[in-house]
Amino acid sequence: MYDNSKLFEKVKLNNGVEVPSRLGVPPMTLFLQNPDGSVNDYERHFFQYRGENVGLYILGAVAVTQDGIAFPGGPRAICEADLAANEERCKLVKEQGALAINQLHHGGIFAVKKYTGLNPIGPSADVGNQVLKDKNTYKEDEKVLEMTDEQIRNVIKGFGFATELSIKAGYDGIEIHGANNFILQQFYSAYYNRRTDEWGGTLEKRMKFCLDVLDICIKAREKMNRPDFIIGYRLSPEEPFENGITMTETLQLVRELLKRPIQYIHCSQKNFFQETKRGEGAGIPRLKVLYDEIKGRCALVGVGSLLSAESFNKALNAGYCDFFCSGVGFIVNRHLGKYLKENKEDEIKDEIDPDHPELYGVEGPFWKLCVEDGDDSWLPKIKGKHNSPPNVQKH
Repeated sequence: MYDNSKLFEKVKLNNGVEVPSRLGVPPMTLFLQNPDGSVNDYERHFFQYRGENVGLYILGAVAVTQDGIAFPGGPRAICEADLAANEERCKLVKEQGALAINQLHHGGIFAVKKYTGLNPIGPSADVGNQVLKDKNTYKEDEKVLEMTDEQIRNVIKGFGFATELSIKAGYDGIEIHGANNFILQQFYSAYYNRRTDEWGGTLEKRMKFCLDVLDICIKAREKMNRPDFIIGYRLSPEEPFENGITMTETLQLVRELLKRPIQYIHCSQKNFFQETKRGEGAGIPRLKVLYDEIKGRCALVGVGSLLSAESFNKALNAGYCDFFCSGVGFIVNRHLGKYLKENKEDEIKDEIDPDHPELYGVEGPFWKLCVEDGDDSWLPKIKGKHNSPPNVQKH
């Protein structure tokens, strides 16, 4: 038996907000919403129980503008009409005792015309279209268009509006989605961003979009007089391709983020103990490199293949993270928080039995994705099927 009692300690953030535990549900794309982004029973059933004994429950990929929708039925915070759906999602999570965090998202070059009615947009059209060709998703009538200055500023405003809407809906905070190759990462990466204007070129100019988004979210919090409202930032610390982000660039971004009143930084990666590959801190676990840079000025959220009491215990004892999230763990175990807190290690599963859907509270399109159509690099293993190691890292 592993002593994971520390996982259920209360944590006070740098703005005085007390989080009820260190356990977190990371942002996940569920493909469960109605076509207009509103809540349905599939989604309601998924939320049930998963907030038990959880500190931060981060709801994934909420679109901030129409041109940023990247997923079927994706949740959104684009206009006042989206308030009711956000209120309901927030209530479903908070009534279980967790803090509800709304992850604000824009797909950039990975937005989908079928859902937006618009061509995808990004910092640089040529590289965006090449990326889509490499993924075999390019269509001439859906090609990426390079963002105009007006479009860039409109997306930034969208993050500000979505922050205000999240406050009105009752959320405890927002997470800015700066990871997983979506729009903020596209602007910061020299691989994706080939611009030569004020939004690209030097590292400082590539960083401008990210910081302007964070600043407008902070201003929205100030406008609503909510200093207790949490603001987090999710990032992918490294890119594998030439001219991609290395830990050196990530640490430079982190230093700028820390100059602002931000409550946490969330590191998106496949494995909690994944080591830095390039740049500053090479060979050292990424989370340790980030933790040593942050020095307690804000919290650090970690994720990656935490699927058992043993893995959580190992992560806790590593000593370089404040919150611990498990995507696959919460898909396969809707009572994961209860099992960990009550030391019911034998109850924790790491795969889905397709013959018993009633065990999971996973229904509709997301169940089909998990057991039939999914990319098993980010979804759970399926009983009786050969899978690659699971990790929910998509969002």
